[in-house]
Amino acid sequence: MRILVVEDEVKMAALLKRGLEEEGYSVDVATDGQEGLWMALESEYSVVVLDVMLPEIDGFEVCKQIREAEKWYPVLMLTAKDEVEARVKGLDCGADDYLTKPFSFSELAARMRALIRRGSIPRPTVLVVGDLKLDPGKRQVFKAGEEVNLSPKEFSLLEILMRHPGEVFSRTRLIENVWDFSYEGTSNVVDQYVAYLRRKLERPSSLTFIETVRGTGYRLRQVHN
Repeated sequence: MRILVVEDEVKMAALLKRGLEEEGYSVDVATDGQEGLWMALESEYSVVVLDVMLPEIDGFEVCKQIREAEKWYPVLMLTAKDEVEARVKGLDCGADDYLTKPFSFSELAARMRALIRRGSIPRPTVLVVGDLKLDPGKRQVFKAGEEVNLSPKEFSLLEILMRHPGEVFSRTRLIENVWDFSYEGTSNVVDQYVAYLRRKLERPSSLTFIETVRGTGYRLRQVHN
């Protein structure tokens, strides 16, 4: 299996390369963000080990551009910042996991094995269906290029539908995904929030709308003029 390590600290990069090769991996090394991005886009890897603090462009931007190019191999980010904000930003850019420096090589290897078992699963950082675009990281929704202001529940409801266009969701399943297990109201709340979304999103010129599947629930359907 082929691994890409993007790390500007020469000693750290050498240690990672040697350790991973001893584990049986084939390892490529890039020492700055621009080189790492080029290598990530030109080749296929089982895992990319990506440092956050890099020359040229940082690891967040590298990860974001990898995902925008629809490369879905797992990305494990390394950061010296033991901060929630940095970890959240990395995950929002499309990373699968992170390790805070200093870390043990055995933990790195274990996390990599877990990511390899998961494999390459499409997980775009920005969801696009028809003329709707939803950015989970920035919590923004655009319709035909214009931003639409949604409440947190409206946003979550639209996100789950956009992640599975064409798939029918029952009211119970939507409650479990958008609300929580402690919710004690009725399923009518789903109908209410679908109505809110329709008022904000659906117009005669729209290519995307929420369809009612009688007796079952709702789905996001894409149509063409």
